[in-house]
Amino acid sequence: MRPNLNRNNKKKIFNDPVYGFITVPDEFIFDLIEHPFFQRLRRINQLGLTHLVYPGALHTRFHHVLGAMHLMSLAISTIRRKGHEITQDEERAVLIAILLHDIGHGPFSHALEYDIVNRVSHEDISGFFIKRLSEEFDGQLDLALLIFENKYSKKPFLYQLVSSQLDMDRMDYLNRDSFYTGVTEGQIGSDRIIEMLNVHTGNLVLEEKAIYSVEKFLVARRFMYWQVYLHKTVVAAEFMLIHILRRAKYLISNGVDLFASPALMFFLTNDIRHADFTNDPKTLETFAQLDDFDIMGAVKVWQQSEDKVLSLLSTKLVNRELFKIEISKDSFGPDRIQLEKEIVRNQFGLNDEEIEYFVYSEVLTNNAYNQNKQNINLLMKNGEIIDASKASDNLNISALAQPVTKYCLCYPIN
Repeated sequence: MRPNLNRNNKKKIFNDPVYGFITVPDEFIFDLIEHPFFQRLRRINQLGLTHLVYPGALHTRFHHVLGAMHLMSLAISTIRRKGHEITQDEERAVLIAILLHDIGHGPFSHALEYDIVNRVSHEDISGFFIKRLSEEFDGQLDLALLIFENKYSKKPFLYQLVSSQLDMDRMDYLNRDSFYTGVTEGQIGSDRIIEMLNVHTGNLVLEEKAIYSVEKFLVARRFMYWQVYLHKTVVAAEFMLIHILRRAKYLISNGVDLFASPALMFFLTNDIRHADFTNDPKTLETFAQLDDFDIMGAVKVWQQSEDKVLSLLSTKLVNRELFKIEISKDSFGPDRIQLEKEIVRNQFGLNDEEIEYFVYSEVLTNNAYNQNKQNINLLMKNGEIIDASKASDNLNISALAQPVTKYCLCYPIN
């Protein structure tokens, strides 16, 4: 159903702790922010279970997308000032694209991305939401959808501002996540980087003098991955939540009656794939009712489950009795994994099938700068375009272009 719109909206201002006052640029964008689809982002934490390590990390996807929209408005002003045309329609569309780029995130974001649904990315679901909203708002988001899906070939830099290795998404989440976790090493000079933005042959570039800011940006990103996003205790908690949900789905598929909200039960009892979102409007509408509260409300109740596995995992997560996790540059051998399984098997009285929920080894990858994707290009003073890793006068960026892989082994400690 189309929401009731307030056509008398004035420009609204949000007081943001990272940037200060953020102005909503026009009435239509404010109507989008007021839409129930968008308001759901208030109920999805930006960093999932990271608050179990950094207690301040309780900011939401709502915070993040407003910040990204703010940075996008600064980037548009910079690019226009340097002589590149961006029409009013294009400006509104790219602001909408960045505002809605994360609207498809489900509960606990990346941790449960492929367990709530089957191989449907949050980017795909964001696209479904944007398309649905455009239908509700008489096609006013059609251009935003083209930009979001990288189908606006007239000005590719608009998509690159939304999704690239130097987009406004990354600019905001590094600043914001650093602020709320207190990990100051993640702070970047976003103002300077945005001021150095330019466009060359339709593509986003940075001016040559931004090279040191780029280096700091990439170093900060790698640091934030190991210190925050892939912090070993956060990883342990996320894998516990993943296995809780998988156990719940397994039990329900075998006829066990479990508590869940109607929205969560829909996804626990159905194998939802890409086609379901396109063929059945109910799928997207139900997804729009799903947030972090559905998951944690169920996990709290599942502590009393008659199933030993679900009860143990849920109780430990709720009480922050997190699994021990070991990180190594080398993979853990089968003998070591089997040793931990035998210890846990005897401790909790588990069978072969149940033990897989308690002991597991995974791979963690940190790639601060992926040269296989759209590069960060520098516009040199002589007009030449050079990849940032080749323009650097030290080894920082070249080293950061190499992915770092580590291995982890998780198991309960008592």
